Amino acid sequence: MTASQGAIAPEFLVLDGLRIRFARSPRVGADTLLLLSPWPESLYAFWPMWPELARQFSLIAVDLPGFGQSQGRPDLMSPQAMGEFVTRLAELATGPVHAVGPDVGTGALLSAAAAHPLAFRSLVVGAGAATYPLRVGGVLKDLIDAPSLDALAQLDPADVVHRVAGAIRGYDMPDFVLDDYLASYAGSRYIESVPYVRSYPADLARLAPLLPELHTSVQIIAGRDDPYGLADDAEALNRELPHSRLDVLNTAHCAWEEDPGRYASIAADWITRGA
Repeated sequence: MTASQGAIAPEFLVLDGLRIRFARSPRVGADTLLLLSPWPESLYAFWPMWPELARQFSLIAVDLPGFGQSQGRPDLMSPQAMGEFVTRLAELATGPVHAVGPDVGTGALLSAAAAHPLAFRSLVVGAGAATYPLRVGGVLKDLIDAPSLDALAQLDPADVVHRVAGAIRGYDMPDFVLDDYLASYAGSRYIESVPYVRSYPADLARLAPLLPELHTSVQIIAGRDDPYGLADDAEALNRELPHSRLDVLNTAHCAWEEDPGRYASIAADWITRGA
């Protein structure tokens, strides 16, 4: 491990029979932030903001099952099922737990909070589909609408990761971060993760009537130029939730890497003052 990687030192644990990769930065007496990896990235997506958040909170970053370098299982590849698993992850922390789940973490955290209102003190979500009818576009819509996984079998996962990484504006991504993303979805790993987003129509339809009754406070962060139509989804989610705030950044999809300082500042403000 190089010195530049030292801020995040991954470990593994076995939870519910799955080998799960995580990283932590404890801070005595501080609230805990549970950080859920976006797709097709990994817990290294939080590397740009890790030092700033670690000054204020205890951090636990996790590759969700089937994402990053955590072992997956087909029955967990939906927001509702993943939400149940995420509540188990909260048991890794001591004291108050807040959760940050951009991208695929959004639906999982909202599902978790709907089913388990006391699991998290607050949530930070966004850049992930959360409302129904779906408000998605671009490649994400293509993945959801494809007639079968067979139609997606010719996708080169390295091309997918390079395309996502190349679209992050103003971020000189370190080689070790990109290498981790590539390794995380090599071989069949990428195609095995696609069913998660293909479950959105059914899962988000079930979640929709629960959103107006959600008691957990929710900070939504979205990129104004998100190519998957998720800025519209964020606005709709903010209208549906009773205790929420929306911040729209001048970024594309990966706001956590395009503008990590602003992202971390908004999250910290919500957790310490606004939640």
